[in-house]
Amino acid sequence: MSVKTISAFVLLVAMIVPARADQVLVEAESFDTHGGWKLDTQFIDTMGSPYLLSHGLGKPVRDASTTVTFPSTGEYRVYVRTKDWVARWNAPGQPGRFQLIVDGKPLDETFGTKGAEWFWHDGGTVDIRDLQTTVSLKDLTGFDGRCDAILFTQGDEAPPNTSAILPGWRREMLGLKETPTEEDGYHLVVIGGGYSGLGAAISAARMGCKVALVQNRPVLGGNGSSEIRVWAMGNIRRGKYPRIGEIIEEISDHATKSPGTYEEFEDAKKEAIVRAEENIDLFLNHHAFKVEMNQASIQAVHAFDTRTSEVKRFTGRFFVDCTGHGTIGHLAGADLEMTPKGRMGMSNMWAWDEADVPVSFPETPWALNLNMTDFPYPREHHGQWFWEGGFDKDPIDGAEAIRDWNLRAVNGAFNAMKNGDGADEHRSAFLTWIAYIGGPRESRRLMGDVVLTKEDVISKRDFKDGCVPTTWSIDLHYPKEQYAEKFPDNPFISKAVHDRRIDRNYGYPVPYRCFYSRNIDNLFMAGRNVSVTHEALGTTRVMKTCGMMGEVVGRATSLCILHDCLPRSIYERYWDEMHELLLLPGKARRQTVDAEIEIPEDAMTKATDQGLAMGIDPASLPGIVIDDSQAKKSPKWRPSISLEGFVGTNYLFSHGYDDATIEFQADTPSQGRFDIRIAYRPHANCGDQVPVTIGIGDKVSTVTVNMQEPPSDGIFHSIGRFDLAEGVPVTVTLATEGAGGDVHADAVQILPIGE
Repeated sequence: MSVKTISAFVLLVAMIVPARADQVLVEAESFDTHGGWKLDTQFIDTMGSPYLLSHGLGKPVRDASTTVTFPSTGEYRVYVRTKDWVARWNAPGQPGRFQLIVDGKPLDETFGTKGAEWFWHDGGTVDIRDLQTTVSLKDLTGFDGRCDAILFTQGDEAPPNTSAILPGWRREMLGLKETPTEEDGYHLVVIGGGYSGLGAAISAARMGCKVALVQNRPVLGGNGSSEIRVWAMGNIRRGKYPRIGEIIEEISDHATKSPGTYEEFEDAKKEAIVRAEENIDLFLNHHAFKVEMNQASIQAVHAFDTRTSEVKRFTGRFFVDCTGHGTIGHLAGADLEMTPKGRMGMSNMWAWDEADVPVSFPETPWALNLNMTDFPYPREHHGQWFWEGGFDKDPIDGAEAIRDWNLRAVNGAFNAMKNGDGADEHRSAFLTWIAYIGGPRESRRLMGDVVLTKEDVISKRDFKDGCVPTTWSIDLHYPKEQYAEKFPDNPFISKAVHDRRIDRNYGYPVPYRCFYSRNIDNLFMAGRNVSVTHEALGTTRVMKTCGMMGEVVGRATSLCILHDCLPRSIYERYWDEMHELLLLPGKARRQTVDAEIEIPEDAMTKATDQGLAMGIDPASLPGIVIDDSQAKKSPKWRPSISLEGFVGTNYLFSHGYDDATIEFQADTPSQGRFDIRIAYRPHANCGDQVPVTIGIGDKVSTVTVNMQEPPSDGIFHSIGRFDLAEGVPVTVTLATEGAGGDVHADAVQILPIGE
């Protein structure tokens, strides 16, 4: 048996610096109150620890504070593990400045002012007069100062500056047990609480498996949480297995834009659904960092509580890597790939608003030096997905630098709006939110028995075990040239290049054999780290599609337990049984893997095989209804299902600057008076002066529609009533020119008056 553990060098260092009675280590994450500081756990694998971040959007955050128990009074030297987070770029200014307050008095040294890398900043000495003393972190800027830990010592030596996770000297100083707390008896241990992890945990639990769900953040949802705020994309409930996606329908957000508001991402709903499952033990704020192996199988995964540092050892029959980065597979020695060039980056979206009075914003000399022409204007008061950086930078070891570069870009842009060439137009503008948790798109991919390629998807190669419908276009991101000129080595605005040869209605069924490791016997994977090529990742990576992968893995786990077999055997020997499970409703459940399956009364209505139940069936509506799928379109119309209540399988949208048109045509069925109506989904991003042209025979008229307002009956909006002869051609054309925002095109209805 082999154990992945910290290096012999780190162990040696730990032995050289033993814990002593005259030393006190205080982990910042364990403070009694974090005040306005945020707990950042994104970079534990590279810098060794969670830390507190003063993410105040340019306004100092409330103090974090705690009570420290000292072994004796007297003089102590103080070390604070921190960094100057812009020093790696030799940027002017020190945005992360903060003070350490001991017993109400600030130390003379200001922290966050030195060091491009994490190190122990010598803070001088302090006289401790009470054994119980209050210690606080005082933010001075609101611009992302960071503190890992504080050491008070009466000795002469500085602490070892290792980036190992919980090295021996820290464990000893913190009084942690030598052996971790055992968490055992699980059929499936799920690492990662995004959409894929949620799908896997809930699906397995409902099929009678005992599940541990381990998530290193305080909320569930991953990119689809309030921390990152990417709305969930990918069509669900369609294709060969239209029941797959029903669990994701339960947990999914219904955000109206990306980034949306905190409330729209419904963190509490996701957690409540998980906690309602008796078979799931939820471990929020737990970071998995070590894997125990027994030959080619995972025996256990170690995770520590990011608030207390307590280590837990999770044992189970099967494990599923839903980390996005393939972290568990990497630690286990799984076969993996990471595209060396042309990788997609990480997004940190942001939002701003207008006050009734002028609002100031501090100068940011440390941020990127930007003018208004150096970035796309954040219309509708938000910076969207394309605020993306880190292309071809190391997405694992360089993740903190990628996130910090993105923060420099956002703050540089807002500084241009407030203090630069955009100042006259933005006197009352203020920041409302910047994502400090990054939304990465691409890193490691774990290899399965099938490595899905772009050619497989486009040619619709038929795999027997095809089961998860991918409907997103092959969407790959690259730096956008016009915004890359100033920073060619590290651009921060992306463009999306789409290959749209994807069947959005039925979906391409991704094979099950992409969802387990080809060389680690009991390892599943779900999410963006599954077994696909870089190009195929462009279609499989969106959240609802990733969530459906989790649903499939959960049901496969139940069969593995039932038949005492490995994931590969589900395809080789038990696919007929798997086929039957995949046809069950998402709310189907059984107490144990060998119990009878029950279908509760609140199970969803089955979608049709083509997924048409996603929207309103045009055939169910009165009059003549022409769906957008039957319309004549110019380029730059994009399908979407983000806003519910559409007609057919989706609606279309085009941006106001796209110069796009769409034309609906029909002939009048009989003589009479008719109401001609258009269907659209209202949204704040839509135009309030959308031009709609009605052609009746050789007569043409134009009206404007405010698509920010909902249609009168919730679906259709009348654009006029007309007396028509039988067989007269009717044409309705929507255009983006002069619309004042996005244009939505869903359907046209020609309705006899009185119906």
